[in-house]
Amino acid sequence: MRIIAGSYGGRVIKSPSDLKTRPTSDRLRETLFNILSSRIDEQTRFLDLCAGTGAVGIEALSRGLAFATFVDKSRRSCALIEENLDSLGVPEEQTEIYCDSAEKYLVLNPDKCWEIIFFDPPYDGEYESVLKSFGNISSKNLDRNGILVVEHRTKQMLPDLIGEIRRWRLVKQGDSSLSFYEKV
Repeated sequence: MRIIAGSYGGRVIKSPSDLKTRPTSDRLRETLFNILSSRIDEQTRFLDLCAGTGAVGIEALSRGLAFATFVDKSRRSCALIEENLDSLGVPEEQTEIYCDSAEKYLVLNPDKCWEIIFFDPPYDGEYESVLKSFGNISSKNLDRNGILVVEHRTKQMLPDLIGEIRRWRLVKQGDSSLSFYEKV
């Protein structure tokens, strides 16, 4: 795996040897950041939920985002993210890593807020409960003008409206799709 563009562009990061982690493809990451490019600046905070290798959050940092939070329930994945950040020389003050499930992390951090949230659980994973938490009117995790991006199986239908968030764009690439949500 490699970082596509920005300050770490072209650099290689490690990926797990097992098949339990499904990293977001280079092509899909490139599409994601082409869509998000107008919303990225040195003030943007990024949350990578179910981070796996950390490739998406690292790509965000590489493209100039201010801060990235990585959350994954696997201790092996958290160690791999730490190793990838260290190998690239990403400053520690730009990142934080939590070994927790996405749902538990959000419950324990109700007042943390991000401008961009990327949620990529295992394709048979915890979509519904996490999406409902973002759609909750009292949810402060997604900035008022923020974007929630959900990677999912193309065959999996996600709702257009979930409480207070609505999907405004769907991008399909092969077996994977990206659903872009914002607050109503």
